[in-house]
Amino acid sequence: MSSEDRVGEDSRNCIAVDLHDIQATILRHRPEPYFGTHVFLHINDAHGGREFLRRLAPHIGSAADWWKAGDAWIAVAISYPGLVALGVPGDSLRSFPEAFRAGMAARAEELHDYGANDPKNWERPFGSGQIHVQVSIVSPTEDKWHRTMETARQQYEGFSGVTVLLIQDFGAQPGSLNSLGYKDSIGQPAIEGSGVEPLPGQGRPIKAGEFILSYPGEAGVPLAMPQPDTLGRNGTYVGLRKYQSRVGAFNRFLRENGQNDEERELLAAKLVGRWRSGAPLTLAPAKDDAALGEDPHRNNDFTYANDPQGKQVPLGCHMRRMNPRDTKMPVLTDVNIHRLIRRSTTYGAPYDANTISELDDEGARGIYFLFISAKAMSTLEFLQQDWINDGTFMNLGSERDPLVGLQEERNTFTIPKEPVRRRIHDIETFNVLRGGEYLFMPSLSALKWLAGLNAEAAERPARHG
Repeated sequence: MSSEDRVGEDSRNCIAVDLHDIQATILRHRPEPYFGTHVFLHINDAHGGREFLRRLAPHIGSAADWWKAGDAWIAVAISYPGLVALGVPGDSLRSFPEAFRAGMAARAEELHDYGANDPKNWERPFGSGQIHVQVSIVSPTEDKWHRTMETARQQYEGFSGVTVLLIQDFGAQPGSLNSLGYKDSIGQPAIEGSGVEPLPGQGRPIKAGEFILSYPGEAGVPLAMPQPDTLGRNGTYVGLRKYQSRVGAFNRFLRENGQNDEERELLAAKLVGRWRSGAPLTLAPAKDDAALGEDPHRNNDFTYANDPQGKQVPLGCHMRRMNPRDTKMPVLTDVNIHRLIRRSTTYGAPYDANTISELDDEGARGIYFLFISAKAMSTLEFLQQDWINDGTFMNLGSERDPLVGLQEERNTFTIPKEPVRRRIHDIETFNVLRGGEYLFMPSLSALKWLAGLNAEAAERPARHG
């Protein structure tokens, strides 16, 4: 059943957020298959940057009619240095959260980005303050991708107002699998008032204010937002993280800890909580079920009520860490306030199970994660500290997320089983952080406000911390 089929008049009439003012990426799921490009730009001067936004704004997709599949769209997000470069007044700049103003590289300690993930090891221009604008093009078909990319290119190519720093194509992977061979982007949160019908297993819709500024959140009140209201309303924040996948290390790990393909695939499923197809271990504990993995009405419809010890789905696997659902944890927390909209895009060569060379660990392939939330900075930093790079919340000691955790020497991964649990030693870091940015995704009306900042405001000295 298509997304359009499952959206009836009742749900459309319950829409409480301004879909026409919200950027499409916030609600539109990534298509499958998918094609696209991330373009990272530097603003050369305030007037030129504002003119670029004025040119680009009419082509930015809105979330209106999100259920109509088949369209390509353009999204735009701006860093704090980008807002400064645009000439945003000092009072407005100071109204943004401290973590956003500091930037992701400066928040390395809070994000546990050290060692291999330290910003000093990032690819430039990430973390340099030079990235001012990210433009993303997402399409369900190759021809629409090229046409939409050309539309975006016409707004910046040969235009003196901005300079292109980096262009990264993504997608076009067989089966839309990620760089380690898994179907991903399953299990997104449902947003109250968006008109998006919750899929089975999503639970109750989460308050819109957790994801979009100016609406009540789970606490019943809106979060503080940038000022003036025109700038903050219907906007959100994005945590962008570029990972390089060490495919050779991952495959060597599976081979060293599985005697045959069947055992290796089961181990791969235990690390994530799902088989490669996307079928969850809760519903397919013994073997993969591709039909289940492909069915959005079944592949997320489960709880952990009958698996409290993690004998089907390990407590420390990637999926259970990122969304514990009804798992009883020693550290009490409201799972719904830590949810993120995830928009992942895979770049580089497709996953190859026969890749085992150490040379392949340095290959240019991996994943761009875009984490979207009205409090993306605090949520991402919480997840990195407590759920990804620690195991205390699941009584797992120092164990870390096996997929995106930063592993230390002699780290382990525990698989509960009878009669004795299995502890796998020497798990490596399979995805190394190569860059990241905190970005603000303005509403469509805020983009027009930014593009229309007058010269007088731009010339005033901006005091910002």
